[in-house]
Amino acid sequence: MHYVIGIDVSKATSQVAVAIDGKVTQHFKITHDALEFNQLNTIIMQFNKFPDIVFEATGIYSRRLKSFLDWHNYPYTYLNPLAVLRSQENGNNIHELAFSIRGDWLVKNNLYDPEIRMIDQNKLKHAEQEVAKTLINKGFNLPLGEDENDVVWFGVIHQDTDHLNMHLWFAKKSQETRSEMVKQEGKYKGQPIGVIPLEVIEQAKRQFRKQLMSSQELRRHQEILKGVGGFKKEIVETAPENLLNDRHAKAIKQIYDALPQDMKGRWQVGNAHLTAGKGKMAKANQLTNQLLDDLFDKELKPEYEGFKSLAQEYDAINIEDQGLMHKGQRKWSENKEDELRKRLANQLYKHLAQIEDTSLNDIDQQMSELLSHVKQKNKGNNVDKTKLIASPQEKNLAPKSLINTVNSNSKPVGEQMPVRGSSFNKISRLWQQDIRAETNAELQFLRNQNKVEHEKAQEQYESQVFRGL
Repeated sequence: MHYVIGIDVSKATSQVAVAIDGKVTQHFKITHDALEFNQLNTIIMQFNKFPDIVFEATGIYSRRLKSFLDWHNYPYTYLNPLAVLRSQENGNNIHELAFSIRGDWLVKNNLYDPEIRMIDQNKLKHAEQEVAKTLINKGFNLPLGEDENDVVWFGVIHQDTDHLNMHLWFAKKSQETRSEMVKQEGKYKGQPIGVIPLEVIEQAKRQFRKQLMSSQELRRHQEILKGVGGFKKEIVETAPENLLNDRHAKAIKQIYDALPQDMKGRWQVGNAHLTAGKGKMAKANQLTNQLLDDLFDKELKPEYEGFKSLAQEYDAINIEDQGLMHKGQRKWSENKEDELRKRLANQLYKHLAQIEDTSLNDIDQQMSELLSHVKQKNKGNNVDKTKLIASPQEKNLAPKSLINTVNSNSKPVGEQMPVRGSSFNKISRLWQQDIRAETNAELQFLRNQNKVEHEKAQEQYESQVFRGL
């Protein structure tokens, strides 16, 4: 059941209305003294959970009521109706959003103690404030307010049977005139933009949960994400040496033959999935996906299975945090695997594009040279048994056997994959250089993020010390 206590505050008295599931069950008046505040306290305590307490900010008149609620640690919503009314009179939109968190999640993250029916209001209010800042400052083309005093917002946090619900309302005070913030054409030309992008809303929801998460749960999330990132890094870094070998030579040639030559230099998977059946890149994408399936089933099987297992574990965490998925919604693990496959495919396409069209040397001869180079390189290295380039049977095959196999299905020279003597070696070298550059960029980004988080934490600590003094 949903309990609401609405209080209309005046100079010396307040009108109190109690509603259960939208129906008013009690209505009475209290004076602003200890005796009658105790009467209000008795009404609040009769419910098996905290009701929503809502009242207007009326300057000095509402101060005693606010002090009483703060003393008893009751959650309440403190409204400024005049500011909201002015926003509406200016033609501005009032934006409304809602978040929901399961009761068992609150208990698990040490936010609610069911035995004493106590909820961590300070943490909830802090998380609510941070989410409001994100939506107000990042939900539109520009920050909603022209300065920090140009926005009014308020929130309501209430508990139903097994969920904690948070509702936010916010609006710009002054009339919106900025061109970036009003519609420029169509039926609603000149009116304020009223839609917050879905990705910003989802970001705010994640931020809200992260703010409330216990340190233990946060570490659990971080460890899984770190593990997923580690396996991904291992796969990306070892993909070139595991792809450019005799076992995959024929498959790579088929991929090159399937790539549209009129799009050379622009070979990309794009927004489509590798398995999509439409578009000029469809055949090459499908062949590349099959190549990656083979790679993940053989040479990189342990790394891929580790990546997939941890990603699916994070799916389970998301369901714990957010509830069951909507119909058609993709899992986090599915999105991460798509990203990995696209990254590997785009890297392969990028470096295949380095092959010069003017070179029409025989592909089989150049592949033989490449394989000899790779095998010589691997003889001097200690190779992990889980990352062997080819099976023992395949290693016993002479390069000529592969050449004959490829020759039996080869096209005329003019239609073959044009390669110079060092083309594949160049591909491998450039691919490794790109991987190192990307890895260094990612590490630098993480270092910068850690620095920002450290500075922010230091500022918060100094602020707390200052307030304490």
